[in-house]
Amino acid sequence: MIRVQIRKDSKGLYRAFSCRGHAEYSEAGSDIVCAGVSALVINTINCLQDLLHEAVVVRADEESGGNISCEFRNAPGDRACFLIDCMIYGFDWIIRQYGGKYLRYEIKEA
Repeated sequence: MIRVQIRKDSKGLYRAFSCRGHAEYSEAGSDIVCAGVSALVINTINCLQDLLHEAVVVRADEESGGNISCEFRNAPGDRACFLIDCMIYGFDWIIRQYGGKYLRYEIKEA
């Protein structure tokens, strides 16, 4: 199962998100759930960095199961928050289409 954790601060602003695990929907290399989640997460990170120029720290470790995390150095702007909302919306669609046994996410507020 893929597990995504999204953290918000006490003001409700996104501070970080992380993704770990594999969906195991099908064989490695043809797992469309993993591919969909990966595309959402990586595209969000790329847009935060390249289009919005947000100051983020990204860590990726493919050897330990495809873990990736993204943490804001500063409070994110409105457009950055919108991108994360869009990523979450994509997760909801994947869960509706393929079921909750392949992907789970949680939003933690501090």
